[in-house]
Amino acid sequence: MEINRITSYTESFNAIANHIEGENGEKVEVWFARDLQSRLGYARWENFQVAIGRAVESCKSQNINVDDHFREVTKMVTLGSGAQREIQDYMLTRFACYLIAQNGDPKKEEIAFAQGYFAVQTRRAELIAEHLQYLARIEVRERLRSSEKQLSQNIYERGVDDRGYARIRSKGDTVLFGGHTTEDMKRRLGVKSSRPLADFLPTLTIAAKNLATEMTNYNVEQKDLYGEASITTEHMDNNRSVRQMLSQRGIKPEELPPSEDIKKIERRVNSNEKKIEKTSSKLPPKDKD
Repeated sequence: MEINRITSYTESFNAIANHIEGENGEKVEVWFARDLQSRLGYARWENFQVAIGRAVESCKSQNINVDDHFREVTKMVTLGSGAQREIQDYMLTRFACYLIAQNGDPKKEEIAFAQGYFAVQTRRAELIAEHLQYLARIEVRERLRSSEKQLSQNIYERGVDDRGYARIRSKGDTVLFGGHTTEDMKRRLGVKSSRPLADFLPTLTIAAKNLATEMTNYNVEQKDLYGEASITTEHMDNNRSVRQMLSQRGIKPEELPPSEDIKKIERRVNSNEKKIEKTSSKLPPKDKD
């Protein structure tokens, strides 16, 4: 996500933040669900309520008091006729908003942004952008794990054992990286032989590997391939196609620098997420509304 769009989103989310008086007179930052709904790309209140419901259940599952972060309220709205009526709304803390984003539709760009916006206590665009990059790399790495697991299962049913799977994957890497084997790339990038190469690859290369693997999964089933030789050829062809596509844009995967260990990024993101509830101000008790 471009920094300009992140800045625009940040200003938009900041504009709907409110401050109320807390239990001890401190200012509590809150958002109202009706305002947040459109910012998160939901056209229908009923659909947004589903995400709120999931967030409430997530809060309960963590043994966190829901009333500290979610408060059902009513507000008056003016109809086109000039008459007024009450509608349902929710007052939400930063932690509640984060849970809603976590339980929203991840395909929505607004949802992805909100996960970074509410996770970073100091809401500066560059820090949000950094957090979003972490989340994107983790997500792409998870997709590759999933597609590789599916490939392993698919080809096991088609006469290929674990050693055969390792050879297939290695030959695919050799094609993708212009003749450099998996072990060659580990040495080039300074990766320990015991660690997966993908844990140190940039997001683009992980996505490229995932695309080739997904293509292999698809064609193994569609073409009803059987045995190591035919599946190896298929996987090499798919990696070759992906490499050619990257080459047309002037990108050589073997020349891209390594990225930070994905395990360190996962720990950093988990640490940030654990701090959200602790640093998020709580709503005052209901009897003081």
